[in-house]
Amino acid sequence: MVSARARKALSPLLALAGWVDARVDGGLGFFLRHWGKTRFMVAMGRRAQALGIERLWRKSPKAFVYFFLFYLVRDTVLYVVIPVWLAFWAGS
Repeated sequence: MVSARARKALSPLLALAGWVDARVDGGLGFFLRHWGKTRFMVAMGRRAQALGIERLWRKSPKAFVYFFLFYLVRDTVLYVVIPVWLAFWAGS
């Protein structure tokens, strides 16, 4: 539960975030709701679950490679780059 004072202090930030989200057609809210996944990644994840990885590869190798690279880059940044940067920054 957030106090009224904290809500009042955060309201300009929330208004700015709402404005940015509206400017990018809801992309910011979608990105945060889906834990850093793009619409393409969510759609391909559903297709991978429905078709299976091998059938997805046979259906569209190019889309599969993009899907794999998106996840590779996202996970590398989230689980390698950011922790190393934080450890470096905390040690300085």
